[in-house]
Amino acid sequence: SRFVVFICSSNDCFRKDGEEFRFISGGIHYFRIPRVYWKDRLLKMHMAGLNAIQTYIPWSFHEEIPGQFSFSGDRDLGHFLQVAQDIGLLVILRPGPYICAEWDMGGMPAWLLKKKDIKLRTSDPDYIAAVDRWMGKLLSTVKPFLYQNGGPIISVQVENEYGSYYACDHDYIRHLTKLFRSYLGNEVVLFTTDGPGISYIKCGSIQDVYATVDFGPGRCPTHRNLSFAKVNHHHILYVGCWISSAIVKFYTNTLCANIPYAPQPTSYDFNAPLTEAGDLTEKYFAIREVIKMYRKIPEGPIPPTTPKYAYGAVSMKKLQTISDSLKYLAFSGSVKSMYPLTFLDLNQALGFVLYRTTLPVNCSTPTPLSSPLNGVHDRAYVSIDGVAVGILERDRVITINVTGNAGSQVDILVENMGRVNYGHQDFKDFKGLVTNLTLGNNTLAGWTMYSLSIDKAINEGVIKEKEATATDPPRPAALSLPTFYGGSFVIPDGIPDLPQDTYIKLPKWRKGQIWINGFNLGRYWPVRGPQVTLFVPANLLTTTAPNNVTILELERAPCSPGPCTVEFTNTPILNATAASHYKRHLELFSREDSLG
Repeated sequence: SRFVVFICSSNDCFRKDGEEFRFISGGIHYFRIPRVYWKDRLLKMHMAGLNAIQTYIPWSFHEEIPGQFSFSGDRDLGHFLQVAQDIGLLVILRPGPYICAEWDMGGMPAWLLKKKDIKLRTSDPDYIAAVDRWMGKLLSTVKPFLYQNGGPIISVQVENEYGSYYACDHDYIRHLTKLFRSYLGNEVVLFTTDGPGISYIKCGSIQDVYATVDFGPGRCPTHRNLSFAKVNHHHILYVGCWISSAIVKFYTNTLCANIPYAPQPTSYDFNAPLTEAGDLTEKYFAIREVIKMYRKIPEGPIPPTTPKYAYGAVSMKKLQTISDSLKYLAFSGSVKSMYPLTFLDLNQALGFVLYRTTLPVNCSTPTPLSSPLNGVHDRAYVSIDGVAVGILERDRVITINVTGNAGSQVDILVENMGRVNYGHQDFKDFKGLVTNLTLGNNTLAGWTMYSLSIDKAINEGVIKEKEATATDPPRPAALSLPTFYGGSFVIPDGIPDLPQDTYIKLPKWRKGQIWINGFNLGRYWPVRGPQVTLFVPANLLTTTAPNNVTILELERAPCSPGPCTVEFTNTPILNATAASHYKRHLELFSREDSLG
């Protein structure tokens, strides 16, 4: 996520093929781009004048299940590296094992936390064993792509900004360095990256590995303020200057968060020279003009911005609620426990888990349902006997008032909004109801839990429309049960070059997830903002059959009065002002707390 320039003194430079060498590199995340667009984005970077790219490798993207590795399709790292080389780009590889990158848990797989006392990013034997297995597979895969083996990789990063982490475990960094060299050989150029300060470099660097630094917006260095470059012992430095964003940022459907807990939006497009849709911007051409001052720009046409198409409004029908769909969503059945279990206790990393219990006493007057230890990770949608009564949210709302009779069914749908991906402290971020809930003075017990496989159910098309019955309870105006909605649209005939990229907008919808033809596109939450639209790449669409749109609305759909609709537009909205919407949202929460 940096615009990288190589800096050296007059007498001490890197050399490539015997000649002094400077690289100008831009960041690109292959795991945030459909494979069909890799060539387009890389060629645009090349035509901007860059002669190198740098990319992270998210461990969790390739080893979702321990010991099962995936390097095919959109995960085909070897193909990405080959395309970069074919275009004429060198590669700076950043394999972690921790990468940050605004990716869930910084790219480390959540299953590491099944050992609850594991110490991440340290010499902890359990962590090291998992790292060694992963790196053994990964480094063997990338070794043929090293420059000395005829490939494009000119350097490889060890860990990532480790000096910002509390552990400062030099044995861990030494182990990684030895591990990398054992698989890649002694000729490979290894480096570390840290913030621009001696304290960061002391914990993040290691002898005989080049120490590099990155700088925040507006703080790009000059030679006068690089005196600490001597930590390299060779006065050589890579410098990563943030330029509002990288040369390329793209869409993603993984979630993550920062500390204090703040979930991040689906889009990773924050004013990049190339947008998440690959559009050329003024910044792209400005950077190209600067690079022209230092190296010859490749000749030939720049690939154009991809066309966008506004497919228009799509009507959405109400399908089933989460509770209605349990037999389709909970493929593995239910798990019973005296007290609530975490997501990982239930072998679930992402998504949603439904927790079910009963009221132990009569609550004829509003009674506080609380998470006194702030143990809702991260958001919980509460209903009693099929009526939505409120929302609990990590760090924000730990108590709501409820009413009901003893024995009334309590359903709590807990949403994982993304694990912390960056922080100085240990960021083991367990999900679900991670501590007990209380009702007044009573601790709620006797739980039944359902691990939900929503992606699988949507792909199999088993979530259908439910016919209303006279026994359906009335829904409060402010809040509804988490409910699925479905619709479809046909791409029109007679228009050339379809399908084309588009954006989906959800006017007046509150919060939820979207699937396009079974692909989990990401989450929408316009009341929090600033993202309003989600990018829909053309490869998700088809001209040979209806395109299916599925929505899980968690709070309330805008279906009364009038039908629910979503809109496919050709213009993104990523920087909407959300303050007034958020104030209104809090007012609705206040009303919801008193519904019982």
